[in-house]
Amino acid sequence: MTKRDRRRTPATPRVAHASLKGEIEAKHFTEGEPARVTAPLADLLAAPGGARDRQVLFGDRLTVVERHQGWAFVMAAKDGYCGWLAEAALGPDAVPTHRISGRATHCYPEPSLKSRAVGPLSYGATLTVTGESGKFVQTAEGWYVPRAHVAPVAQLETDPVAVAELFLGAPYLWGGNSHEGIDCSGLVQAALLACGQPCPGDSDQQRAEVGHEVDKAGPWQRGDLFFWPGHVAMAVDETCLIHANGFRAAVTHEGIEMCLARIDAAGEGPLLAVKRL
Repeated sequence: MTKRDRRRTPATPRVAHASLKGEIEAKHFTEGEPARVTAPLADLLAAPGGARDRQVLFGDRLTVVERHQGWAFVMAAKDGYCGWLAEAALGPDAVPTHRISGRATHCYPEPSLKSRAVGPLSYGATLTVTGESGKFVQTAEGWYVPRAHVAPVAQLETDPVAVAELFLGAPYLWGGNSHEGIDCSGLVQAALLACGQPCPGDSDQQRAEVGHEVDKAGPWQRGDLFFWPGHVAMAVDETCLIHANGFRAAVTHEGIEMCLARIDAAGEGPLLAVKRL
């Protein structure tokens, strides 16, 4: 039997999702429980209390496969990524109506910027809006969010590069998916999902599944994805790219030729592929 990628295998040693019947052996199969993330941001872990693989945002819809000792093993609806998160970060499922369309925003207990903020939300977080009050929308939680920072979930962006550039200067964070910290594949995923382009969470998955290959030597165009072992970047134009990178520990622009030479000199290459959306 082919070894399955644990990142997309909704199963624990005790329970497996019903979709895996006939593919794996399990003590128990379940259809799972729909839920969503109700914390502003939550780490998705390889094991309870273990290393962070990725992060999920407020409003992300999930299937809970198992709850165990204060932890929940989940499968994210947006990309099928599986992992553990703190059970306290979960709440009842809800259909989102809006998404955060600015790099970040705050939630308020009343429709006033002078009130004490409840907490921050990052780009791509989703909300169920129940009403409006002046310059704010009201959420199902009773929070108020500046109307200028939200857009209907059905209103897609058209330029993934422009979305990625919202994160310029954001600190690099391994497995990060928010304005507070983001990594190379998290940046690409945020940009593509905002434009309605399905996109998995990690760079090796993205190289396998997103776009079609073009000549690595160019010419390159806006939106092309550059893949190295464990790294991905996006072309801004034929000479410049944007990426979340450990070299600057932030999301930055960098010349394509300079980046290719730097990564090659550091022994972190080779360039594996360039893919076009």
